[in-house]
Order: sequence, then structure tokens, then C-alpha cells
Amino acid sequence: MNDEVKLIEKLIRIEALYSGATTKGERDAAANALQRIRDRLEKIQKIDPPIEYKFTMSDMWSRKLFVALLRRYGIKPYRYYRQRYTTVMAKVSKQFVNETLWPEFQELSKTLRSYLDDVTDRVISEGGPAIG
Repeated sequence: MNDEVKLIEKLIRIEALYSGATTKGERDAAANALQRIRDRLEKIQKIDPPIEYKFTMSDMWSRKLFVALLRRYGIKPYRYYRQRYTTVMAKVSKQFVNETLWPEFQELSKTLRSYLDDVTDRVISEGGPAIG
């Protein structure tokens, strides 16, 4: 496992710690650790500089999930004028996209899609003759 992946995993654990912190000391310690990891991630990105990617999502659920994932990692999504709403642009290192971002998005998307399918099926079956 490379350093960038390890750092990102630590970042996720620290974000969880920060959100669950109950005292000011715990919040401060988590915030300091989070900043140190972000600083180290910045150094790694200098080795593998970000390039512009164009991601095309199939639906709005996927787009929302992907944008949330980008923001979670501190990456600013954007679109150019006249691009479709399901298009997401981002400047990201190739290594990060291939090893972390895209695999994680696919796994989360699969889980979300399964959940939405279950909810849709349940609403249709419980709706009786009016829906089904």
C-alpha cells in the first residue's frame, strides 16, 4: 500500500474522530492531526501533480455522490460553461484517481444504487394498486 493511500485512510479515521469528539481537547488534537496529514498529502501531490479530469456521471445520484467524495478529500469540483450537469471536472493526481478515488466511488455507488433499488421496490409494493 502506498503512502498516499495510507494517508487518506488516516485522514478518514481522523475525520471520524473529529466528528465524534466530545471535549475541546479531543477536537483540537484531531484538528491538528488532520492538518498534518493534509500537509503530507500536499507534498505527495507535488511528486504526482494533479491533472484535469472529466468525469461523466450517468445520473444525478452518482454525480452528487462523486462531488461529495471529491469534497471529502479537499478537491474542488467544477464545470465549464455549457457542460452538462452530470459532468464533473476536477484536478487530481492520476495515482489518486486510479488507486483511491475511482475504486471508492464505484463501491459507494454500487451500495447507493442497491439501497435506492430496495427503497423503490418497497414503495411500489406497499403502494398497492395506486402505484403498482
